[in-house]
Amino acid sequence: MGIDLVPMKTCCYDCVFCQLGPTPHTTLERKDYAPLPDVFRELDAWLAKGEPVDILTLCGSGEPTLHAHFGEMLRHIRALGHASLLMSNGALLFDPAVRADAALADRVKISIHFWDEASFRATVRPHPALTFAQVLEGWRAFRAQYPGALDIEFFALPGMNTAPDQLNRILALTAELHPATVTVNSAVRPPADPAVRGVPEAEMAHLRRLFATVAHAQHAAHAPTPEPYSEEALLALARRHPLTPAQFARYFAVPEQTIREALGRHAAEDPYAARALAYPKP
Repeated sequence: MGIDLVPMKTCCYDCVFCQLGPTPHTTLERKDYAPLPDVFRELDAWLAKGEPVDILTLCGSGEPTLHAHFGEMLRHIRALGHASLLMSNGALLFDPAVRADAALADRVKISIHFWDEASFRATVRPHPALTFAQVLEGWRAFRAQYPGALDIEFFALPGMNTAPDQLNRILALTAELHPATVTVNSAVRPPADPAVRGVPEAEMAHLRRLFATVAHAQHAAHAPTPEPYSEEALLALARRHPLTPAQFARYFAVPEQTIREALGRHAAEDPYAARALAYPKP
């Protein structure tokens, strides 16, 4: 289920392929676009009807991290006992505050369609103050601190990012971020720039194979272990990041049962341990 926190086309990009049309004015201003108390009430009322939901997703009409308090939305989802997905273009991850809030999501999905400054400006037409180097720095910093599942979207743009040398550079960037999955998309709805073309199915199948190989190999190799496992380290991490027992197990490279037993020993006196035990599997 999607949760939209910003007005239509409130974005720091003006992507040539966007199905919502051009962005009239790109922005980097983070503010309280949608009043969160109203969103909380609407979401709670919808969930109270017993509607089935697999994951609650921050996405929609623009870039969700432009909402100054999108992290509070993710905390609210956690408190309701649901898993969350943040669908972002990743442009603002250079900001430590954005990275801290984004890390509250069970899964995060960012977009990589470019490999240098020229391709950055050609494909997503960013706010003038944004640079490729700045965005790349944000991706790397976020991946270094985020132990959860990072998904990546690649939008294939013939004549812009699908030549072999271009793909090789994008694949290298993708591999560096150790993605859990990569989604490959192409224009099937009217894009912001009418010159954008779709990709034939045979080529799409080839692209999916390329990116799937990178995702499987890199995610398997990504085992962030900043410190050896101990119950003290587990509880300290639980206070900093809302993760499931399975995510803690992957982070420390120990069996999930070890994590559950440790959390269970501390759940009565430590609300963060109790919270982790109560999380559903994302």
